[in-house]
Amino acid sequence: MTNSTDTRARQDLSAIANEEGLLAIIAMDQRNTLKRMFAAVGIADPSVQDLTDIKADTVEALRGSASAFLLDPDYGVPALQQLPAEGPPYGVLVAAEPSIRGKIGTEPRTHRDPALSAQWVKDQGGHAVKFLIQLRADRSAKDGEPDGTAEVLQVVREVVADCRAVGIPSVVENLIFPLDGEDAPSPQRRADQIVEAAVMLDDLGCDLIKLEYPGDAASCRKLADSIDTPWAVLSAGVAFDQFADALRISCDEGGVSGFIAGRSIWKEAVGMDRPSRKEFLGSEGRRRLDALVEVIHGRATPLPLGGVS
Repeated sequence: MTNSTDTRARQDLSAIANEEGLLAIIAMDQRNTLKRMFAAVGIADPSVQDLTDIKADTVEALRGSASAFLLDPDYGVPALQQLPAEGPPYGVLVAAEPSIRGKIGTEPRTHRDPALSAQWVKDQGGHAVKFLIQLRADRSAKDGEPDGTAEVLQVVREVVADCRAVGIPSVVENLIFPLDGEDAPSPQRRADQIVEAAVMLDDLGCDLIKLEYPGDAASCRKLADSIDTPWAVLSAGVAFDQFADALRISCDEGGVSGFIAGRSIWKEAVGMDRPSRKEFLGSEGRRRLDALVEVIHGRATPLPLGGVS
C-alpha cells in the first residue's frame, strides 16, 4: 500500500533495533498495572523503591538479549541509575502519554501533555517516544460530546511532528476498546478493528506502530497488505507460549518487524524477594526472551535502518 506520508523521511530506528534490524523490546513501562500486579500477590501498597527495583532488575537481567527497553519516566528511567555503565548496550523508549487519562462517558479519551515532549524524552536519555492511544476507526461522535476519534488523530499528528522536529522516532501504541454499551466483538470483528485503526495511523507518518495481535494468519495478511508503516506486536500479558505462537504467525503472515513484550516474559517476578527475582529473570526470563528472539531471527521484516525517504 502507498500512502501520503511516503515522501517524508522516517526517523532512524536503529537505536532500538538489534543488528538484524529487528525489534526485541522489553516493555517495562507499566505503572498502575504494575501496582495492581503487586496487590494481586499481597503487596497492596508497593513503595517507589519496590517499583523502581523490579524495573532495574529486569533491565540488568535481560540486557544483551533485548534490543531496547520501554520504560516509564516515574520508575523505569530512574531505575537505570542503579545499573553499571559497562555491559551490553540497549536502546530506551520512554512512555510519553499522561499516566492519568480522561473519559468520554465510559470510553477512554486521549490527550497529550506538551511538557512530555520529544525533547523531554531525549533529555532523559531516551532514543524514541512511545505514545499510547486508544483508537476505534468506527467510532462516531454523539451529539453534544467531543469527537474522540478526531482528538486521537490530532494528538498523533502532534506527537509525530514533535518527534520529527527533535529527530527521534515516534512509536504509537494502539489498544482497541469497547464502545459504550457494546457487546464483546467476535474474533473477526476485533481483528477488523485492529486493522482499521492501523490504517488510520499509517496515514499519519508514525515511525513505528505497536499493535495487538490481529488473531489469525488471514488477519495478519490483511494488516500487512493495508499498511506501509513498520509494526511491532505487543504481548498484552498473555501466556508466554501463546504469545510465541502469535509472534510466529505475525512474522510469517503479517510482515512484523519484531515484538514489544512485557508481562509474558517477566510477570511471575512480581512479589518475589529480590534475590529470587534476579534469579528468575536471569534464567527463565532470559530463556523466554531468547526464544522470542529466535522466533524473529530470519523471519521478521527488517526495519529500514538509517531512515528512509
